[in-house]
Amino acid sequence: MLRRPVDGLGRVGDHAIFYVRALVGAPVAAWRYRRETLRLIAETSMGAGTLAVIGGTVVIVGFLTLATGGTLAVQGYSSLGNIGIEALTGFLSAFINVRISAPVVAGIGLAATFGAGATAQLGAMRINEEIDALESLGIEPIAYLVGTRIVAGLIAITPLYALAVVASFLASRFTTVFLLGQSAGLYDHYFATFLNPIDLLWSFLQAFLMALTILLIHTYFGFFAAGGPSGVGTAVGNAVRTSLIAVVSVTLLVSLAVYGANGNFNLSG
Repeated sequence: MLRRPVDGLGRVGDHAIFYVRALVGAPVAAWRYRRETLRLIAETSMGAGTLAVIGGTVVIVGFLTLATGGTLAVQGYSSLGNIGIEALTGFLSAFINVRISAPVVAGIGLAATFGAGATAQLGAMRINEEIDALESLGIEPIAYLVGTRIVAGLIAITPLYALAVVASFLASRFTTVFLLGQSAGLYDHYFATFLNPIDLLWSFLQAFLMALTILLIHTYFGFFAAGGPSGVGTAVGNAVRTSLIAVVSVTLLVSLAVYGANGNFNLSG
């Protein structure tokens, strides 16, 4: 019974040591292993092998945010219409997409695509003793395998998240104007009035922190996978569960830090 808290603290320490080593090795990896970093950037964005283009992170996140933006428009228009203020659907799009839905959906998409793929790749390399082979060749495996993936993911997240935000905006506008019949001018007026550029900057920061957290978690579980092919599957499952919790936790913490005091919001105009 007393071993459980000790073992738990030991695992937390293992995570912390690995994360520090990965972050320290990332700049070295970006410079020393440039070709591998570029390959991983392409793989992160568009996918690899048979999943290229149709199964990359860009496509998955794009579809997720399109669906989320459309759902937000439908729910917002119908709910606000019950009290006669459906004109504020544009406000909901500018407010909720930026602060909540786009960051969370992008984080989930990153965890389900690049994050899970990184865990599986590193886990397969671990059970096939390829990581041990790198060490025998004098190559630092954390820098080469983990650092390059962190750099690639952080480079890819900016255009990827920009696409996610734009897709959510377009889906909300298309659903409200073309499917539900609201005036385009009315929607654009309230959307432009309540779209705060500062909120967009905070949203990108939130996406950046989520991407970094997801990459660290998934590479840890893949790097230390054990138990053969079934162990790799277990590592992927554990990594996805942990990263999904991390996504909503980062959203909560950023919201408390940025909007907890005054909300950075003024319902006027």
